[in-house]
Amino acid sequence: MELSQVEQYATGAHASLATCDSLEALASWHQQHLAKAGELTAFKKSVGKVAPEERKAFGMGVNQIAGKLEAAFKQKTTELKDAELALRLASENIDVSLPARPHRVGGYHPLTLMLREICGVFRDMGFTVYESPHVELDEMSFQLLNIPKHHPARDMQDTFFVSEDVVMRPHTSPGQIRAMRELGPGPVQVILPGMCYRNEDISARSEIQFHQVEGVLVGEHVRFSDLKGILLNFARRLFGPDQAIKMRGSYFPFTEPSVEVDIKCTLCHGEGCRICKHTGWLELLGAGLMHPVVLKNGGYDPTKVRGIAFGLGVARLALLRHQIEDIRLFFQNDCRFLSQFQ
Repeated sequence: MELSQVEQYATGAHASLATCDSLEALASWHQQHLAKAGELTAFKKSVGKVAPEERKAFGMGVNQIAGKLEAAFKQKTTELKDAELALRLASENIDVSLPARPHRVGGYHPLTLMLREICGVFRDMGFTVYESPHVELDEMSFQLLNIPKHHPARDMQDTFFVSEDVVMRPHTSPGQIRAMRELGPGPVQVILPGMCYRNEDISARSEIQFHQVEGVLVGEHVRFSDLKGILLNFARRLFGPDQAIKMRGSYFPFTEPSVEVDIKCTLCHGEGCRICKHTGWLELLGAGLMHPVVLKNGGYDPTKVRGIAFGLGVARLALLRHQIEDIRLFFQNDCRFLSQFQ
């Protein structure tokens, strides 16, 4: 056995290693050349058959060739693994420049949007927001608003009673007394937004819970014309600069005189249609000059100051704005309906 034979073998082994194009082929090459039963091991075992004077040089030569083949094998292994990783990464590549799949997100309820818009209009006119309790005393809800016990006006709202003297507020009007007592005796200009509760039959036009916004303006120089100007400005801000209002006599125990305020139909613009029952007008809200009894109960002298008050339903305005005919849609949590307002 001569060293030149081993060198010739090594040249062939390197050549075959270069042709390996997969880790499977590389494993087969390793089994043939570097494994315990491989050809290189056979050369190592043949050292004893070489002439003694050539044995040292032969052994050293075989070891050097073995080291080069093992180094070449490791390098080839790294190259193939890197190439395989690159292919896998390329196949799993995500183009982050493409738009992501849209995710459904929540949004504001249409009544919340309507309520915020209403409050924004009144804030622009100088009103501040005053919060009042949802659970109220009967005294605040009725008696101090000129509705004593057994008064027939109590039939105007079927009230939820928590106890004999505590109710779920049927309107936001109790906040009038609280606001005047807390913010008086000077001028008061507030709105009272909030949820109200009445024991009514649920239908397309009524619910057992609903949002109201109450408005109160008290001062020495307050007049009925101020009420008309405020409500006309409000209607035009919400429904367009050409909107008109109409006031007609009505009755509320806590105002005198009392009026119902109508606006031109938002659908037919006053021409007459099914929504406005061919009258050309739609009911907007109730209002009036504050009753002297209510002013006195709020801590004012009704001979020196006057006040105006108005109350509007938020859902009613949303119905008018969007030509919706069933108030129950706002409380059914149907995403198909609610998503139209996002």
